[in-house]
Amino acid sequence: MRTQGFLIAGLVLLLDQATKAIIAERFTTSTAISVIPGFFRLVLVENTGMAFGILDDANSPLAFWALTLVSTAVLIFVAYLLWTNQSPSALGHYGLAVILGGAAGNVIDRLARGMVIDFLDFYVGTHHWPAFNVADAAIVVGAALLIIDHVRGGRPQSIARA
Repeated sequence: MRTQGFLIAGLVLLLDQATKAIIAERFTTSTAISVIPGFFRLVLVENTGMAFGILDDANSPLAFWALTLVSTAVLIFVAYLLWTNQSPSALGHYGLAVILGGAAGNVIDRLARGMVIDFLDFYVGTHHWPAFNVADAAIVVGAALLIIDHVRGGRPQSIARA
């Protein structure tokens, strides 16, 4: 199961980095492509903060390194949990795997670019959810899987179906 978890994390990382590379190559910060008019578009946002634009206005080197170190610590911790198979159920294991892939994608961005590329922009009228990326979505989905797993008691899948 360990190999499967790291494979899933690798696929999330690959998808995240590929989508960010395409956006970074083809978009400028003034590009906006409407996918679902009035609801969803693709944009380029250069995020120096955390997920969903939190602390995006913190441009100090101290903030950059603090975010990078915290993100790296979380990445190492989640990799450890996945490696030692800390979740008794497949659901929890998959949650850790997608969190690992997402965290790795954003850490790589921060170290390689000095910022994280965000490009998914959901909105209604003039009200926008902060732009995010595949890594952010994976982290949120992984956290939701862990919460669901915890609520149902972290039981192995075969027991949960009985």
